[in-house]
Amino acid sequence: MRVFEAVNTADLSCLSDCVTDAFVDHGSPFPIPPGPEGYRTILTFVTQVLRIRYEIVDVIETDDRIVLRATAHGTAVASVHGEAVAGRPYVMESIHVYRTEGDQLAEHWGARDELGVLVRIGARAAPDPAAGVDAGSTQVTTRG
Repeated sequence: MRVFEAVNTADLSCLSDCVTDAFVDHGSPFPIPPGPEGYRTILTFVTQVLRIRYEIVDVIETDDRIVLRATAHGTAVASVHGEAVAGRPYVMESIHVYRTEGDQLAEHWGARDELGVLVRIGARAAPDPAAGVDAGSTQVTTRG
């Protein structure tokens, strides 16, 4: 898929051809305008700040959807992951769902294992699966 090739080479010049003028990225961690320039904003952050490169694992296509399972390889940065772990490489599983219009991408939804990355690079402790579960109960409680 051209967008992932663009991310992997950090050459985003194809975006005007790949996405519609009304393209919406529902998975962006910060607000971006619609269209190629908005997508270029988030993908510039992905390629230049996080230095992510993708390995495509699975692709499923229908008439108007493309679903990808991909492994992202990146480098922790202080502004996102914390100063203490900056520079550490990480691997993150992700799923990307695109709605297409003809041969262009019209919408994107993404799901990423960001918590897993923080645990693996040492930015935070792994959650305790027993925390908040009362003995003898299946009820989960929250604490302060």
